[in-house]
Amino acid sequence: AIRNAVQAPGNIPFDGIYYDPPKEEQYEMKWARPEAPEELRIYEAHVGMSSREPKINSYIAFADEVLPRIKNLGYNAVQLMAIQEHAYYASFGYHVTNFFGVSSRCGTPDELKYLVDKAHSMGISVLMDLVHSHSSSNATDGINMFDGSDGQYFHSGPQGYHWMWDSRCFNYAEWEVLRFLLSNLRYWMEEFKFDGFRFDGVTSMMYKHHGLQVAFTGNYDEYFGMATDVDAMVYLALANDMLHTLYDGNVTTIAEDVSGMPTLCRPVHEGGVGFDYRLQMAIADKWVEVLSEWGSDEGWEMGNLVFTMENRRYGEKCISYAESHDQALVGDKTTAFWLMDAEMYTNMSTLSADSPVVTRGIALHKMIRQFTMGLGGEGYLNFMGNEFGHPEWIDFPRGDRVEASTGEFIPGNGNSYHLCRRRFDLPETDHLRYKFLEAFDAKMNRVAGFFKYMASDHQYTSLKDDGDKMIAFERGDCVFVFNWHPCNSYSDYRIGCKKAGKYKLVLSSDNPEFGGWDNLSTHHDNSYFADSTAHNGRPASFQAYIPSRTVAVFALEEDVERVGYTYGDEYVSRVVEVSNDNV
Repeated sequence: AIRNAVQAPGNIPFDGIYYDPPKEEQYEMKWARPEAPEELRIYEAHVGMSSREPKINSYIAFADEVLPRIKNLGYNAVQLMAIQEHAYYASFGYHVTNFFGVSSRCGTPDELKYLVDKAHSMGISVLMDLVHSHSSSNATDGINMFDGSDGQYFHSGPQGYHWMWDSRCFNYAEWEVLRFLLSNLRYWMEEFKFDGFRFDGVTSMMYKHHGLQVAFTGNYDEYFGMATDVDAMVYLALANDMLHTLYDGNVTTIAEDVSGMPTLCRPVHEGGVGFDYRLQMAIADKWVEVLSEWGSDEGWEMGNLVFTMENRRYGEKCISYAESHDQALVGDKTTAFWLMDAEMYTNMSTLSADSPVVTRGIALHKMIRQFTMGLGGEGYLNFMGNEFGHPEWIDFPRGDRVEASTGEFIPGNGNSYHLCRRRFDLPETDHLRYKFLEAFDAKMNRVAGFFKYMASDHQYTSLKDDGDKMIAFERGDCVFVFNWHPCNSYSDYRIGCKKAGKYKLVLSSDNPEFGGWDNLSTHHDNSYFADSTAHNGRPASFQAYIPSRTVAVFALEEDVERVGYTYGDEYVSRVVEVSNDNV
């Protein structure tokens, strides 16, 4: 079978080629598939744009240079975008032309196997960003009009066309379509040993209106009515049932759904759709709203933030994220850019004086991430580069074009790769402040990895104070305390907790290696004794100093010892002297 496609120099359409290298050139996978992590921390990555240089990176370079970085940062899964072959590079891999083809821009199928195997050798699960929600409308090198008709794999007529994406929609009622898509899942699992999938565009699949121009309010009529595509729901349940039956304990499935479809993440035998997780897309939207519309920090509403983090269906697991690839694309802004904007070009050096904008930006960037991970879901996702506040947006190389649906002329960027790479050199440059954000991200993952609080059933928010701008909550064995106030620090602030005993500070965003001021630091011997003084509805409480714009994470000493948590030396050696002049 022809499963590979390449683009000849100077050609626009891709040509199918027969790929069958001699035995000595075939990669033999050596490592077993790891067990599905009980607490998922995902590094979302795009192989093509993972190079520091303005070029398309290779599977081998990603495996050798980027995977060790992901391991050191403490992520236990990597989610690879744009693996299925796609003719249009700037589609981020979402306009698939060859469903069984490995994207040839980054290398051969055997080089992809090397990448997956290398990840498995590090204990990292490899998830694939899978597009079964629609297909490229290309007829020359895609499956559209494959037999000359518009209805072989897709609905005929308007129902088979996605007007916003300019793509074709599958007819999930067709037996052969189900066989095509289910065998596609098996192919990636068996041939390349992927560990699961992030199903793209699930909202578009589940509704005949594709979720377009519809506001979901939570009313059950929106989910269980004539607008629901029952055939698509059956396919998703079939896909999940097959994957979890064949690869039980070693597979993870994630749904990209903005609608909040009930039972999406309940097992099929219960009548659910069978996904393990749903992407909690509302959180990233909330942070964009906060940073673009809420105005000064004094006006931030603590209850509103907590509600957004906690607003998910009981018993259905979610992946939380402060931002993904969506927010990093051209025309949008990353969290770091919303916070610091143009000052990222001028004031990120530790050799220059502290800038109030950058000081605030670095402090809030850390808090936003820990708040999202701590309270927002049962797993966490970060897009490649955002862990250190990557400046600028992503702009794929593109020429001038005319938008098919509107006829509008859209200028290109001269097919430049300048903004289609990842500047991993920035956090490695010792005099730049990007290293502070990267160091905090690694320690945040380390704490989560030891305590596994996201996988815990215990979650209780004891404090949402709009006056003090304070939030405190318990998650698993950890107590999280956030002071969002721009200038007020609090001495002997009483924090409710579930057990009396000796607490230790296990993480503080105020540590100097995170660009903090060292006022509340894990490097000092900080013990906190909680007695049976009830506070904020909790049976015990302790008092602590909580500086402004910091997050502190506490845990009982006995729990610290039980999980074997140590702070670790990674990133600490890169501390620079900080001054307290601006505090």
